[in-house]
Amino acid sequence: MKRFPGSKKLFEKFKELTNINEDCSDTNSSNNNLDISCVENKTDFLDFEEDDDEIEVRDIEQSDEYEYESEDSGSEYEIPQKSHKRRKRLRICSDTESDSQTETEKRQQKDIALDGTEWEELGNGCVGRLPSHTIFKDTSGPTGYAKRNIMLGSVSSAFRLIIDNRMMSHIKTCTELEARNVLQKNDWEITIEELHAFVAILYARGAYEARNLKLSYLWSEKWGPSFFHETMSRNRFSEIMRFIRFDKKSERSVRLRTDKFGLASEMWKSFIDNSQACYKPDQNISVDEQLFPTKARCRFLQYMPNKPDKFGIKFWLAVDVRSKYLINGFPYLGKDELRPSGVPLNEDVVLNLVKNYMNITTDNFFTSIQLAKKLLAKKTSLVGTMRANKRELPKIAKVKKDNMALFSTKLYKSNDTVLTIYKSKPRKKVLLLSSKHKSVKIASNRKRTPETVSFYNKTKFGVDVLDQMARKYSVKAGSRRWPLQVFYNILDLAAINAWILYKETCDENITRKQFLFQLAEELSSEYRCCRKEASNQKQERKAMDCTPENSKESPYKRKSCQIRLCNKNRAIYTCNTCNKYVCGKCSSQITCTCKICAS
Repeated sequence: MKRFPGSKKLFEKFKELTNINEDCSDTNSSNNNLDISCVENKTDFLDFEEDDDEIEVRDIEQSDEYEYESEDSGSEYEIPQKSHKRRKRLRICSDTESDSQTETEKRQQKDIALDGTEWEELGNGCVGRLPSHTIFKDTSGPTGYAKRNIMLGSVSSAFRLIIDNRMMSHIKTCTELEARNVLQKNDWEITIEELHAFVAILYARGAYEARNLKLSYLWSEKWGPSFFHETMSRNRFSEIMRFIRFDKKSERSVRLRTDKFGLASEMWKSFIDNSQACYKPDQNISVDEQLFPTKARCRFLQYMPNKPDKFGIKFWLAVDVRSKYLINGFPYLGKDELRPSGVPLNEDVVLNLVKNYMNITTDNFFTSIQLAKKLLAKKTSLVGTMRANKRELPKIAKVKKDNMALFSTKLYKSNDTVLTIYKSKPRKKVLLLSSKHKSVKIASNRKRTPETVSFYNKTKFGVDVLDQMARKYSVKAGSRRWPLQVFYNILDLAAINAWILYKETCDENITRKQFLFQLAEELSSEYRCCRKEASNQKQERKAMDCTPENSKESPYKRKSCQIRLCNKNRAIYTCNTCNKYVCGKCSSQITCTCKICAS
């Protein structure tokens, strides 16, 4: 038998255990038959003076059965000989090795994605503390600048904050330059009041939902509302529509070299700046795309077959979820040479739209782990759905057919982001990434909806609702010029922002249709008064030119032409031969004789 360190102590322990008094009988003593496990268990208490990291005891020969001799025989107690020998390896591990084993077990529990992202599975409702930047401490709503300038009962005061006089002066200057260049008339002019009346007619047409109706019907005394012909003549409205511009033609070629949107960029930038200066958003912001329908020819026209209107100009918008107020936005102009290399389009769009907002809700086009990390650096959280073909997702998220039960949820964590996999339908999984939630609770309803899915459903409709509201009473009309189509979109969005500002500032419950009609009336009131005064002055001058005597004794009477060679013209002269009323078209050129008598 081979010796190993501590065998002497083991023998002494064995001797103490087997020391039985002579008075005890074989029947009453149960210590005579000892199991080998007693000896093996005692080895745990031995003090081995070996290396701290690992101690190995090799070639321990043990027997399966031990024979004991009674103390009466007088023989000494020795370690019994084994009948069937076997080799056993005794391994005692230190604390460092146990830690390494736990680490390997954790690695086995993690799911590694294709790009190397490690995902660790979480339990439902894990205890977690929300970060401080997700707690909203500010107040949302109109700013102090907006509250000081918006007056109760005047909806136009809210609109003039969004479309201010500086923007209208810019339109006035560009429109006059275009009209004078085309008509070759240096005296062609348009006033700010007339431009406001022009915009008022557009809003009234949108509120009547008659944007596809011909102008002749709107200005008809029989069919059209009186507001249109009382505000402005149809010919003047068409003339302004023809010459309205938003940039100077002399500077256009230089600006288009660096800006594809140069024909309307100044108007759009002023509109966004004014909107941001008048409102503080709430903690939840929705980011999505808007396709303004048009087939006007431009370099950045988009074709999206999944949209109701397949052609149009795409805008990236950021909208306050609570009030549906437009916070920021810019158009998509195709490939951007100024975008940094290696930065995807979705990340570039979101980072340009958001500032220091609390939480951003996006769809599967924008959401990614890299975007969530970049937003967390700005103390902004991200919640959004993800596509199953993303490389950073775990393998279980990519499997379509698995053993997940209906309405079941699996949670995975990677750094500061939580991935929710929810089986909403038998063959559909909802993949939702969140850097806002550190713990996810499961609802106790029938569908057992996770907290992240419920939060996403409440905050995803910002841009969609705004676009739906804009299309309901849109001022849009057919036009081949894309800058005019952009101006229509600006007017639609500006009216919604002004409506929200007026409601929250004055605390007045007014519908959007009532707001548009009242806005049209207030914007056109100044020009209508000026036009009425000019009409009265014209009638006074005409009355002063003709005396009552001449009007009474005038021998001329207007009647229809009786020759009928014209389209029923009015005539005041009679033929010298037949004495019938004859117009200038049906009369002879030399004398006042009809063509029939002259022939």
